[in-house]
Amino acid sequence: MTKTRSLALGLTGLLLLTSACSGESTATAGPGLSKVLFLGDSIAQGEALPLTAAFKSGGVGFQSIAADGGGNVVGPFSEKNWKKLPGQITSGKPTAVVYQLTTYDWGSRQEQQAGYDKLLATVTGAGAKLVFVTAPPIKPDEFYKPHMADLNRAPDVARAVAAGSSGRPGVLDAGAVWGSTYQRVKNGKADRSADGIHTCPQGAARFANWLLAERAKRFPGFNPRAREGLGQHRLVRRRPLQGLLTARRSVREGG
Repeated sequence: MTKTRSLALGLTGLLLLTSACSGESTATAGPGLSKVLFLGDSIAQGEALPLTAAFKSGGVGFQSIAADGGGNVVGPFSEKNWKKLPGQITSGKPTAVVYQLTTYDWGSRQEQQAGYDKLLATVTGAGAKLVFVTAPPIKPDEFYKPHMADLNRAPDVARAVAAGSSGRPGVLDAGAVWGSTYQRVKNGKADRSADGIHTCPQGAARFANWLLAERAKRFPGFNPRAREGLGQHRLVRRRPLQGLLTARRSVREGG
């Protein structure tokens, strides 16, 4: 069993349950990776707790500023987010910033590129490296259907921004975790929330496992290990729809 696989299994008990879902580390951080800042929407929020424990086990600092019902750098709410985001990135003092594309990255190709270019410039200016991560595929309802062309285009725009930059930010395709379409159940267990958007504990664990493996490829000295007793922690229930519903009301009301 690989070390990252052992970590994913040990983290399962730490994951946040969505409303629609039923020891010490001996590792050391790799050179050049001291703190990771995680950006995204409520999907990323649900993935942040296991990632916090995982990076900590590898001796790496981890901070999530993912936002419930927002967190995007283009599309609705992005102007409000940009008022505080540069300060959050600078004060966080990360060596790497991971932006998981959000379900609100709406807009034309030009608008998306402008948002991602701005994020790249902000992160680079703070002395950190930017990594884009594609979002899990969703099962769109009437709220998301008009914006699916934008969401489907976003990964290609991120790749174009990366290819055209001298800083060459990374773009990780999380399709290796989620596949190309929303899949509620995997290996006989709930992997994604019944709301069609969020992740369940198993899915979040698999994502954490995959992201750690990808980081280890870039930073060979980064070698996280599971701590004893991680799976014994009490599960915490959360309400992922709360922020989503609030965001939907704001969009419909124009604010």
